[in-house]
Amino acid sequence: MSMILLLLSVVLLLVAGGCACVVWAARGGPSWTRAVARTTLAAGELVRASGRSGGTRGRSGDADG
Repeated sequence: MSMILLLLSVVLLLVAGGCACVVWAARGGPSWTRAVARTTLAAGELVRASGRSGGTRGRSGDADG
């Protein structure tokens, strides 16, 4: 249980840090923030694409429900 909590905490910290770098890079931060921001945005696109591959499941307004 504690290992799962540790892993989720690390993931949460990485996500929060990536989001902070996206904002900082948009405001003209140093070059390393732009690199981290690009990586964060690419990872977000991969997650979004993997969620989309299942069709229309989970969408509100489906004809079935």
